[in-house]
Amino acid sequence: MQFRILAVAAAAALSTLCSNAANIVEEWAQVPAPAAPKLAAVSVTASDTALLLLDIEQATCNQEGRPRCVAAVPAMAQFLDKARKARLPVFYSNTPRGSRETMLPPVAPRDDEPIVKASVNKFFGTKLEEHLKARNIKTVIVCGTSASGAALHTATAAAQYGYKLVLPVDCVPGAGLYEEQAAVWSLLNGPGTARVITATTLDAIRIE
Repeated sequence: MQFRILAVAAAAALSTLCSNAANIVEEWAQVPAPAAPKLAAVSVTASDTALLLLDIEQATCNQEGRPRCVAAVPAMAQFLDKARKARLPVFYSNTPRGSRETMLPPVAPRDDEPIVKASVNKFFGTKLEEHLKARNIKTVIVCGTSASGAALHTATAAAQYGYKLVLPVDCVPGAGLYEEQAAVWSLLNGPGTARVITATTLDAIRIE
């Protein structure tokens, strides 16, 4: 008898839990899109700022899976040229199966530009922090795909390591608009990143 009572109670609790979960999902449909972020012109100093180009390679930035990344590459390439001319350090990342050779040609690294290899957090298990410390870097400009992968998690880790963040919203492409919006919103409002991040665009970054 006691077992039956417990079973009935458990079933009732599970039913309530499932009902609440369904209600939560239904409520999500009522959420309005957040306001677009305020973008600001930014000045950075080449001697203590680094550009991070994350996973701009064949497997992750292609017309089939992420056409928005492909569309963003020309602007990245233009800014990369600007950064190099200003002697601003550039660091790259690959996905675990990528290599120097798989990077897209318009933004391909030079031989003296380091590449780290990791999953979504490019600090984890790599020498990225060591590379940045060696150059006395204080601020990182984060460009990468996907928005909710390497860009989001590496930027978050950078903030946790004490770096200031510059986030050009036109160089963190995802598979779709919602992914980009959600990732940018999370970085601009997250407790670990909100105080150290500035949202901008590539052409609004001045290098001194």
